Amino acid sequence: MATKRFRRQTMLKRRSCGVLLHPTSLPGHDGIGTLGDDARRFVDLLSTMGMSYWQVLPLTPPACGNSPYSSLSAFAGNPLLIDLRQLAREGDLPLEAVGSHFPEERVDYGGVSDVKPGLLHQAAATFLAAERSSRTEEFWHFCDTTPWLHDFALFMALKQHYKGKSWQKWPKEAALLTAETFEKASLKLGPEIGAQKYLQWQFSRQWQALRAYAASRGVSFIGDIPIFVAYDSADVWRNRHLFLLDGQGRPTSVAGVPPDYFSRTGQLWGNPLYDWEILEHRGFDWWIERFRHAFSLFDTVRIDHFRGFEAAWQVPAHERTAERGAWGAGPGERLFEAVRSALGALPIIAEDLGIITPAVEALRDRFGFPGMKILQFAFDSGPANPYLPHNCVKNCVVYTGTHDNDTTLGWYTGQDEHHRSLVRDYVGSNGRDIVADIVRIALMSVADTVVIPFQDILGLPGTARMNLPGTAFGNWEWRFSWDMVHRGLADEMNGRLERYGRRRGNMT
Repeated sequence: MATKRFRRQTMLKRRSCGVLLHPTSLPGHDGIGTLGDDARRFVDLLSTMGMSYWQVLPLTPPACGNSPYSSLSAFAGNPLLIDLRQLAREGDLPLEAVGSHFPEERVDYGGVSDVKPGLLHQAAATFLAAERSSRTEEFWHFCDTTPWLHDFALFMALKQHYKGKSWQKWPKEAALLTAETFEKASLKLGPEIGAQKYLQWQFSRQWQALRAYAASRGVSFIGDIPIFVAYDSADVWRNRHLFLLDGQGRPTSVAGVPPDYFSRTGQLWGNPLYDWEILEHRGFDWWIERFRHAFSLFDTVRIDHFRGFEAAWQVPAHERTAERGAWGAGPGERLFEAVRSALGALPIIAEDLGIITPAVEALRDRFGFPGMKILQFAFDSGPANPYLPHNCVKNCVVYTGTHDNDTTLGWYTGQDEHHRSLVRDYVGSNGRDIVADIVRIALMSVADTVVIPFQDILGLPGTARMNLPGTAFGNWEWRFSWDMVHRGLADEMNGRLERYGRRRGNMT
């Protein structure tokens, strides 16, 4: 299947609107949302609403706690998002193997992880045993032109061989690989490496087909790059020299954030920190390739924890909370100058939430990156609060909330009556449809771009929350069903976007 070329543009410089929904939250029969028919139906809904953007979370395979922000690779796609019915239509799976195995209300990660990989490997075995064809030519071309693919496939094959253990717990010859042992392992684990490459090929072609379909309907994708990568990842395993690790490959300090709005003890993420001196000496080549890959997937990229490029909170590896840490300098403008020199225009959204200093703002503004304004943060400190719509600037993205926030209805009902009255007074609401009223002030704002979580478009309570930072379980599981989307919703949203000059095709 030929991949459509997409023209990267500086965007978000016009009045527009998008919806935040991770593909795992789509309906469907695989126990988890996929890149199949329901994804196209969602694109159709966005297009009918007049939306310009579909924003997603990282599409990479989760490493810990099902979080897309803790991944086995900064480059690979999550195989659980592959649509099995498309594999059956191509002949790689028998159609009868693609029945419904799971309830559809929430993502059952345990059940899905027990069943779906077996079906995906069955499809891989069928494909790899087939006679040469145009599809096999396409597959081998993908393998030959995807520079990160073999390292990732070998990493996953070794992880399977060692029963899912973190690479630091593998035997030394596998954990601290040499050129010789790399070749031996590649030969020994060839069949599983081939299967892993097949899964990445299928993810890539299904994603690019969905992206082409969305483009045909006038919808662009906003993707997400977490600044840090997981310790148990192919990236750290094969590039130990790029991270602050000791001689045995163990982190000397780890990433997090100090105490803030979300957590009184801060957030101890545990990600290894970059050796920026080494990276700069190499011309930031790893980061250039990471951005190159991201721009091959998305039209615009949101950088999660943008402030870490100016300075990152570094916590000694033995600490149990993020309270005892220190700010360590990042590469700042030198990195983005190198990326821009290599790749050209950088359509980036800077997640500039939390403890933001003038230096972080200067870095954001030097490159013209729009920052983020979250309405749920707007009502706790008086009229000078920077998140209130009357304090917004054009070059920003206004959100009612993000994946880390409660739904707007859950947030509002969780406030005391004093704070609820402040919200009602500001938005001019009697409180009967407070979510619609808060969405209205987002759409009315001067900000060029507004992004609304789909839960807020549906007006859902806090039970539809996607993630509660600082908690390890019960996150990333929410899914919607098509019966939640009432018949007039698309026309209603289209009218609202038209009213505030944000409807796609009618923007100034």
